[in-house]
Amino acid sequence: MAEPARLQVQICYAAPGLQVLKDVEVEQGCTIQQAIMDSGLLREQPAIDLTVCRVGIFGKLKALDTPLRARDRIEIYRPLIADPKDSRRRRVAHKAQR
Repeated sequence: MAEPARLQVQICYAAPGLQVLKDVEVEQGCTIQQAIMDSGLLREQPAIDLTVCRVGIFGKLKALDTPLRARDRIEIYRPLIADPKDSRRRRVAHKAQR
């Protein structure tokens, strides 16, 4: 009997002063959450909280239960520190005061 096909995927996470790229082999039908859990990344980087962090594949937001395909790059996004729209408004207001 043939062994179930395995997929090669990559998990990416970045934080100030840190960049993690992990190549992981997972079972066919594996979800994003299963791949992240199986990779050991959550043990190595306890700051990652999947209830807060969003995830995506190649820059497109995805749900944690999304099934993976071969050579997918799973990206874990940190929450924004500041709202980009608010930052722009402050810059515009500062320039207007000059």
